Amino acid sequence: MEADYCARIRLEALEKQILSPYAAFSAEAERETAIEECPYRTKFQRDRDRIIHSKSFRRLKHKTQVFLSPEGDHYRTRLTHTLEVSQIARTMARCLRLNEDLTEAIAMGHDLGHTPFGHAGERALQQIDPTFEHSSHSLRVVKFLENGKGLNLTMPVNDGILNHKRTDSPMTLEGRLVSLSDRIAYINHDIDDAIRAGVLKPEEIPQKLTSFFGDTHSSRLDSMISDIILNSTESEILQSEQARVLFDEFRDFMFDHVYFNPVAKSEEGKAEGVILSLYAAFDKDPSVMPDNQDENIEKYGKKQAIIDYLASMTDRYVIKVFNQLFVPAGWNVY
Repeated sequence: MEADYCARIRLEALEKQILSPYAAFSAEAERETAIEECPYRTKFQRDRDRIIHSKSFRRLKHKTQVFLSPEGDHYRTRLTHTLEVSQIARTMARCLRLNEDLTEAIAMGHDLGHTPFGHAGERALQQIDPTFEHSSHSLRVVKFLENGKGLNLTMPVNDGILNHKRTDSPMTLEGRLVSLSDRIAYINHDIDDAIRAGVLKPEEIPQKLTSFFGDTHSSRLDSMISDIILNSTESEILQSEQARVLFDEFRDFMFDHVYFNPVAKSEEGKAEGVILSLYAAFDKDPSVMPDNQDENIEKYGKKQAIIDYLASMTDRYVIKVFNQLFVPAGWNVY
């Protein structure tokens, strides 16, 4: 056992040797509740493992990215988006000598609080609670809801999850990398999905964007990642000025042509209606929720417990429950 214990000590010492002095070091990370350390994993490795083995993580495979309940096999879900963010962020972290384990843990947990039906679901819950935001709810999942008690992650992981929508807010460089990687991932894979869905044609992308970033999925990823690696310093995560300006233009283009596209968004009003109808039903009679929520209602109050439950549901499960409550079943006589 002593040899196993030394494995973690050696890994922590290795971080000090090979990582940038501005990286986050696992030995220095703290948890809200102290626990006995793992003999062979660093704190950040342990956080990553806790996230990956959580039910909230598994549910991401049936949560919308952009297109609601897509029929094809190759459209992204929240789970595949999460994996792409992790890959992009880890690549940059390794090149910049930042902590790859922390980077991966933040990436794996950053969207755990996303609702069914993507941003349509988020907008529905904001009609009930205007303060609802998926990033803060992701933190709520890992601090309180998963396993009924939270995952007790380290402070840098919690911070990166909470602040992944704000590129300049995370306390660590690893958190800032994940924030940028999130944007790089969704811009690129959403182009791919939009073209596959017939919502966007490749020739519609402005030439100044394709000239700078490339006109294929791989070339765009390579140029965006390379720009950050080449322009970042030991103490800052940076894009070149031209890349930053054009990157923002690319994001604006995607909002105008994909995220607000009436074809891609045609079902979102229905999706919001499903969630709002379920909230009304659960609020009127919490006993109709498929899983007993008495303990959470007592702990957090009825409104918050219902919001927590709705946010946790997958696309197909929320439709199943809606059908059970509101759609008449056929009368089978044999």
